[in-house]
Amino acid sequence: MKALQRIRPDWKWGTSDGNRKLDRLLDQQLTFREKLEWLEEAETLSLRLRASRESQKEKTARTE
Repeated sequence: MKALQRIRPDWKWGTSDGNRKLDRLLDQQLTFREKLEWLEEAETLSLRLRASRESQKEKTARTE
């Protein structure tokens, strides 16, 4: 388990660059297992969105 580094709030996180830095800091605290779980969930979401788009195309094609 990784030792958690205390992250102090900063107003710069409200900017696009600051938000990227915060994401990097938070990502560094994830374990390998948590990263794999995140990737699997992202892949599942991507597959569901693709299936939804394809079913919408089929519905549109049937009604035309």
